[in-house]
Amino acid sequence: MNFFVTTPIYYINGDPHIGHAYADIAADVIARFKRFDGFEVHFCTGTDEHGIKVAGSAAKSGTNVHEFSDLMSQKFRDMGKILNISSDDFIRTTEERHRKSAQTLWKMMEKDIYKGVYSGWYSARDEEYVPESEIKDGKAPSGAPVERIEEESYFFKLSAYGEKLLEHYEKNPDFIAPASGRNEIVNFVKSGLKDLSISRSKFDWGIPIPGAEGHVMYVWVDALANYITSLGFPDNPDRVSAMMSECVHIIGKEILRFHAVYWPAFLMSAGLTLPKRIFAHGWWTCEGQKMSKSVGNVVDPFPLVRECGPDRLRYFLFREVRFGEDGDFSAEALKNRVSYDLANDLGNLVQRVLAFIQKSDGRFSVSYDFSEKERDLFEKARKLTVKMRPLIDRQDLHGALGVVWDLVAESNKFVNDAEPWKLVKTDSERLKAVLTALCESIRAIAFGIAPFMPETAGKIFGFMNITGQSFKEIEADFTDQRFPSPSPLFPKEN
Repeated sequence: MNFFVTTPIYYINGDPHIGHAYADIAADVIARFKRFDGFEVHFCTGTDEHGIKVAGSAAKSGTNVHEFSDLMSQKFRDMGKILNISSDDFIRTTEERHRKSAQTLWKMMEKDIYKGVYSGWYSARDEEYVPESEIKDGKAPSGAPVERIEEESYFFKLSAYGEKLLEHYEKNPDFIAPASGRNEIVNFVKSGLKDLSISRSKFDWGIPIPGAEGHVMYVWVDALANYITSLGFPDNPDRVSAMMSECVHIIGKEILRFHAVYWPAFLMSAGLTLPKRIFAHGWWTCEGQKMSKSVGNVVDPFPLVRECGPDRLRYFLFREVRFGEDGDFSAEALKNRVSYDLANDLGNLVQRVLAFIQKSDGRFSVSYDFSEKERDLFEKARKLTVKMRPLIDRQDLHGALGVVWDLVAESNKFVNDAEPWKLVKTDSERLKAVLTALCESIRAIAFGIAPFMPETAGKIFGFMNITGQSFKEIEADFTDQRFPSPSPLFPKEN
């Protein structure tokens, strides 16, 4: 079973911020879940390094553009490390393998490419040609400034793909998510597509167009090709086809049009397999305000992770807001989630249950005469990841994490109702049945949180002598085990 998940490749004209971290973690959660579920996963991320904006940023910094690209790309690679991102490939569009891939894609699209002159508006900040009808008060829809340009250009016959795209959207209603994004794209395509300028001739920081001296590829042709480059295109067409058919692109909603209109049209033109799904996540504000360098409220993931650790941040981002919607980041909200959800609910559950197990003889068996409540908790634990699976497949990461916390809450209630501190003295056989059900629940919870909080899950796996490699381990029964003494999962900060 194949599965392919990607982040957008990050444009290197600025430092990493919480929005980049959000996409990285989302894709990582999905990739980890799929690996636990037995899939052959390929998870790709990386950096988009060409275009006039990068060249301009390098010039402003007084750095050679190649050195600037190396420096900035490394920052995004470092972000992945501190966030515990398990990507299989980190691609840079300045790599030779990508030049070969993008140029091959161009040649495969040549039947739909012609030479002309582009005259119109261009947003350097968005690296986007902006139709006259979308300009308001001299700015692009994003608020970016635009400039009037005229230059010789190659054009892609995007206008020929309107009906084909609409047909694909209709036959594949889950191709674009969430629904708000799908409606936006359908309406855009129905309004009529114009041919797209896909080359630049006034600067040279880009991939040269084969057979067209003086022209480099429009950065969005170059950037989008990264996904198939990572799969070995053009040298491994079978792998490209197999993986793209099971591909989920995780992107920010500001680049949905490029991924849901241009990218499938390019792939159709080249005769290549389209991705299965494009999911556009929302934006984060900070303390109720839009993040802005000028305001000074851009959330930097590096000091944040150094302060709170990756697992706490990973949990917060997907517990606080439904994936696909906009969210607001605040230090107080993060602190509350850590204190109440993690330390109180999860940490105390694991600590007190495993402490009781230390007092038992460590013998567990599903053949105990379970009461109805014990049997119910046991069976719910066994079905936890099964319940999560369709939510992960819909990229409902908030919902999947909510299912885990439902079991956390139920397990805590079960402990309070069963009162094992009394059973230690009065009924050792009943205590074993209670602890067996709770062991099953904690093990399932550990697997449930593992894609979201891999370090925390690893600690629980260690407490319970579990390898933590596959969801199949949830089906195995505990037998005659002595667990090591647990340490606090979320020790209180001084």
